[in-house]
Amino acid sequence: MPITFYLFKRYFCSAEIYMKRTQELSEAKIGKLMLKFFIPAFIGVFVNALYNIVDRIFIGQGVGAEALSGISVIFPVMLIMMGFGMLIGIGTGVLVSINLGRKKAGRAEQILGTGFMMMLVVSLLIMIIGFVLKGPMLRAFGASEETFRYANDYLNIILWGTVFQVVGFSLNNVIRAEGNVRIAMVSMLLSAGTNLLLDPLFIFVFGWGVKGAAYATVISMMVLAVWVVLHFRSERSVIKLRMPHLAINFTILKEITAIGMAPFSMQIAGSFVQGVLNKKLIFYGSDLAVGAMGIINSVSTLVIMTIVAINMASQPIIGFNYGARALHRVKDTLRISLIAATIIAVGAFTFIEAIPGVIVRLFNNSSPELHDLTVTGLRISILAWPLVGFQVVASHFFQSVGKAKIAMLLTLLRQVLILLPLLYLLPGIMDLKGIWAAFPIADTVAATIVAFFLVSEWKKIDQLPPENISEII
Repeated sequence: MPITFYLFKRYFCSAEIYMKRTQELSEAKIGKLMLKFFIPAFIGVFVNALYNIVDRIFIGQGVGAEALSGISVIFPVMLIMMGFGMLIGIGTGVLVSINLGRKKAGRAEQILGTGFMMMLVVSLLIMIIGFVLKGPMLRAFGASEETFRYANDYLNIILWGTVFQVVGFSLNNVIRAEGNVRIAMVSMLLSAGTNLLLDPLFIFVFGWGVKGAAYATVISMMVLAVWVVLHFRSERSVIKLRMPHLAINFTILKEITAIGMAPFSMQIAGSFVQGVLNKKLIFYGSDLAVGAMGIINSVSTLVIMTIVAINMASQPIIGFNYGARALHRVKDTLRISLIAATIIAVGAFTFIEAIPGVIVRLFNNSSPELHDLTVTGLRISILAWPLVGFQVVASHFFQSVGKAKIAMLLTLLRQVLILLPLLYLLPGIMDLKGIWAAFPIADTVAATIVAFFLVSEWKKIDQLPPENISEII
């Protein structure tokens, strides 16, 4: 006990903070704990989703339909940037949770240090490669002569803020993983609130248009990055960002990338699929069809991110208790997460199918063609949403327990193995409606396959041996 307390005192600003988090994650009622973690996680991801959505609303209303289509072309690039943030941030967060469950405090801080250094290195590489390949990349993702200048203006500014986006997003995941969900929520409120205030100022008052939206986004990302770095140097953090650990440990790096590879692959695959999708939309529709897809993506993001908030709430609970081998708590958390996600998905499906026109007019009310395209696409593309909650939570479970290979397979399943072939097959049969129909078909097939893997894993959990106590002290 004296040695254990000494280690706590050495590695944490306060042993009381660590003990409080440990006791909460290991003893509190799962339902109550999930609710406590979900509310701030939901607020955080909701306001985070507002980044691109608010940009699209203000640009669609203040600049026009072509500018909205141009910003929609940027979406695959933003997915790539977010993908690298997930690669490092989620991988680091999961490992931190598991090691805190095993009471390996020093290891958790080493993981944080390696993760932070990789955030800086990767950000620099993304920015350099982005500027070098900017033109061909925008063309590949569907920018036309009419929309290229809007996309180029926006991307020129966004690339300079890469380090802020990657560091801010990644470290906020670690804040959540250490159990500080309210601070993670405040982080996103602070950043998104900055964006929400600056967008109308830069776009309407200063008249900067698309560039103004980009400046507002970069500044809000910078606010987030500074805030989360300061957190890990403050008394509020459970683990610390310490100078001796600011080095790349390649053994830890391998573990981080193995776990983070699943969400990273999802984002990169999503970027590639979005590029193909934009090309198909232009071929079978027009630039306005790309704009319609941008609106659909915005609406979908709000719903999917709500389900992701359930994953964020469950991840520290599942990771900690899986590391501590409290397997009954792991199963209870998964069960509650699946039920909650399904209720949200069904509710969102019902609401959107009832008033799609009202939702679309939030983004643009000056183009009847854009309105009609979006309403049709929205109604068809969300037909399988009642299954999406189950699919997202079940796939994420394998990531939370460190089963990287299965998590990556299930992540790539929908985007690459199912959706991509459908985008090539169905439009030739059903024209533009074939593009919209590809989404519910992909969701249905993916949910069926994910269910098979989850049932198999559920049976295996009870057969796991208890953790060797000598290994975690």
